[in-house]
Amino acid sequence: MTRFPRPDARAAAAAASVAALALLVTLLWWRPRGILAVVLALLCVLLVMIAGVAVTEVRQRREEARERSVDGPTEWPAQRVAGLGNVDADTLEAMDSRATLRAVQERRGGAGRVSGR
Repeated sequence: MTRFPRPDARAAAAAASVAALALLVTLLWWRPRGILAVVLALLCVLLVMIAGVAVTEVRQRREEARERSVDGPTEWPAQRVAGLGNVDADTLEAMDSRATLRAVQERRGGAGRVSGR
């Protein structure tokens, strides 16, 4: 069984954009009343969403192609949260209040502060 060729994401985005624009112009020029206006407006929103998803797919494919073209893995710049060195992501996620964060900072002695010991 042969499959139908899937259109390129750029072509789908362009077609959906043109169709949405045509529907919008039709809505503004014709000004239908009642359920027909609602149906045309919803169809316009659907076409805009399809265009947005298609554009996102193109961007994602382009980003994946760039990542594959890089020779080695890129390292993220080290970003430190002031006073919270060596706290893992699970711990930060569990701490949701400022009081808890302040208690952790006080317990660790605070980075760069003079200790009273």
